[in-house]
Amino acid sequence: MVARGRKKAKAGYMISAVAELYKLHPQTLRLYERVGLLTPSRSQGNTRLYTDQDLERLEVILNLTRELGVNLAGIEIILNMRDKMADMQSQMEAFIKFVRTEVAHNFRASDDRRSRNAIVRAAPRHAIRVETIRKGSS
Repeated sequence: MVARGRKKAKAGYMISAVAELYKLHPQTLRLYERVGLLTPSRSQGNTRLYTDQDLERLEVILNLTRELGVNLAGIEIILNMRDKMADMQSQMEAFIKFVRTEVAHNFRASDDRRSRNAIVRAAPRHAIRVETIRKGSS
């Protein structure tokens, strides 16, 4: 019997495996969750499950703390800025795609109007390379 309406849990790593992998105490991971730096998903038994995306974020956190000496408040600011920058990047990419589509559409429409209003319709011109022949060379 299959239960309908339940979300299928993403495969993830348990807190003990993550703590061992990154040489952390599990309480450190719980602290990161409590202050909002990490948000692991939960199993049906309420066990924390860390996805690959959570581990990537944890690596950034650990790099900031271990290598750069940034405190938790600074990490929160940096991670929020990174998230906002990623959102802005995707918005810019969507805008660029929209502009390219509109320009291409308007360019085609412009060509169609020109050919419709022409006295004699002709195919679009293509550049042809012409070489000159020098006298005395054959």
